[in-house]
Amino acid sequence: MATGEQLDAEDAKLVMLARAAMARADATSGAAVRDLDGRSYAGAPVALSTLQLSALQSAVAAAVSSGATGLEAAVLVGGPPTMPASPRCASCRRRQR
Repeated sequence: MATGEQLDAEDAKLVMLARAAMARADATSGAAVRDLDGRSYAGAPVALSTLQLSALQSAVAAAVSSGATGLEAAVLVGGPPTMPASPRCASCRRRQR
């Protein structure tokens, strides 16, 4: 997302859900995804000794466990509320190398 780019209402909802997940978990990031039926799911990072998930992985897991068969949009946020959404999480960037 480019700085200053306007979001439509559905994408703005994803940003709000991601920020809410981040706040609820007192985490440094949050994510939200929208499935092909328009349903939204949010997630925060999981940092257990036996399991590590990024916020995006957590949101995707929530969608899949609720029956989603595909995704049409995803957003990852972190930092202060004025910071724009990131195009990719660190885990995604590592996999692309």
